[in-house]
Amino acid sequence: MAPDGSAKTIAELIATLPEEERLILTLHLVNMISATEIAEKLGVPERAVSSVIASGRSRLIGLIS
Repeated sequence: MAPDGSAKTIAELIATLPEEERLILTLHLVNMISATEIAEKLGVPERAVSSVIASGRSRLIGLIS
């Protein structure tokens, strides 16, 4: 719980992320789609998707802390 007594759900935290991170993290964490599949669906390199997943996770951890 946050110091002010409010608590945010993961969905609320994800909603605060930039659109690209929000989309990719939702596909990966919520829908359980692999980075490879996401890359194919979006027509982007897998390495780019993996990078967005890593940065998005870091940003979420920062929001939780």
